[in-house]
Amino acid sequence: MSNNSLPICTAFSGFRRLAAGPLHQVAIAAKAAIELGTAESVTIYEDATGQLVEVDIRGSEAEVIARLSSGLKEPESRGPGRPRLGVVAREVTLLPRHWEWLNAQPGGASVALRKLVEGARRTHSAADRRREEQGAAYRFIASIAGNLPDFEEAARALFADDAARFAEVVAAWPPDLRSHAIRLAFGDTPDTKAPNSLA
Repeated sequence: MSNNSLPICTAFSGFRRLAAGPLHQVAIAAKAAIELGTAESVTIYEDATGQLVEVDIRGSEAEVIARLSSGLKEPESRGPGRPRLGVVAREVTLLPRHWEWLNAQPGGASVALRKLVEGARRTHSAADRRREEQGAAYRFIASIAGNLPDFEEAARALFADDAARFAEVVAAWPPDLRSHAIRLAFGDTPDTKAPNSLA
């Protein structure tokens, strides 16, 4: 399995950014910092989700990377024949008129429901992506900055989708933490340059 399949992560020593990039590179940087005896706790966050990533740093760098890579599943190779669609049977509760309409559609209820879901995914993809970004930013700041001043106000600005206010509120946070929180929450936009920002 290629290391390119590992998630993009960012490591912090306290509030100072140690490294950012594919998990194997970040894990090695975290391992080096811990072995040098950093006084701060070292944490690794997955950028896409904002969640903490647990890494076993015991042994050599090669052993750390091998453990990370072994946690990934190789794609299943299939022989000739019909491809597996990944269909999962679940219960859906609808009113009788809904079932009547679905069953009257070309291909029946299953085909009609799949088309409706795919259409909704296309229509709402930007809003869904924004919700995921906000969730990742919130998980990150809640984990690392939950005790910092103005955390709650920052969370309100995040979910109000107010980039300028968010940048203003977090302006006094440590620089590396602040810049990473802003990037996860809003990307690199002009609105996130806070007044008197150190970034």
